[in-house]
Amino acid sequence: MLSTFPKFSSFPTHPKPFLKWAGGKNQLIEQMNNFFPHQLLDGSIKKYVEPFIGGGAVFFYIASQYQIPELFISDINEELVIAYKTIQHNVNDLIGLLSEIEKEFLLLDDIARNKYFYNIRTHFNQRKKSIDLQNYNSEWLERTAQLIFLNKACFNGLFRVNSQGNFNVPVGKYKNPGICDPINLKSVAQILQKTHIYHGDFSHCEHLVDKHTFVYFDPPYRPISNTSSFNSYSQKSFNDVEQLRLRDFFKKLDAKEALLLLSNSDPKNENINDTFFEVAYASYRIEKVKAKRNINSNALKRSSISELLIMNY
Repeated sequence: MLSTFPKFSSFPTHPKPFLKWAGGKNQLIEQMNNFFPHQLLDGSIKKYVEPFIGGGAVFFYIASQYQIPELFISDINEELVIAYKTIQHNVNDLIGLLSEIEKEFLLLDDIARNKYFYNIRTHFNQRKKSIDLQNYNSEWLERTAQLIFLNKACFNGLFRVNSQGNFNVPVGKYKNPGICDPINLKSVAQILQKTHIYHGDFSHCEHLVDKHTFVYFDPPYRPISNTSSFNSYSQKSFNDVEQLRLRDFFKKLDAKEALLLLSNSDPKNENINDTFFEVAYASYRIEKVKAKRNINSNALKRSSISELLIMNY
């Protein structure tokens, strides 16, 4: 059964994430493919729901490989939702604006690039409070272009905000950052034409879910050490209380007979005695996959680690 799933590498033109994202799943798709529900193959899944969309690697893969009538994505991060909806509404103008930014930036020397980056970052942060975050409008175009630029040109391609909600990643040192990818953006836009995009907490998707739904959860990961904490995607912290609230929601959707898959860190990478997820999801199937994570500031610690996949099937 497992071998009948499409191979990720066989589809080089499928849409891929338009943002770099800490914990992104692009490198794990081939491994995760072995754990997707077999109902994807027989057409019995009628809805796909992903309430922590992030970079969207799993969403783009599943949406492009399987015939699922209804697609729903959401996130608590307003900037992400703005970006996805902007691509959905007006990808051509976004490509034009990003192309101008890329052309300007690549012509500059290192000193001028630094100034250009921080000018855009300052403008991006200053404009946050004046942007209508609820209703699509023309200002979203500039904001999405700035977000993509900052993401591609910043250090390690992170999205990180401080307690005030301001983007605070410093400039990176890339010789030729790929700021605008017209082919991929158009491919992403094509998928998004048939996708419902929402802003909100993961629990807001409950009314969408029934026994014909596949839900994939990719929450901010539980830190595996005191120095590896990185879940600053929004102002709201995703601590152990939130992890257990998500577990309770997982159980609620399980009772609705939906098919559920959840990713998270494996605490045993750091502490063999840490049984947080084994206890929290004691009645569910837990498997491990190998990932190479690159956000550690110490290059010597950027090695392969285990990550968890938790399923109710």
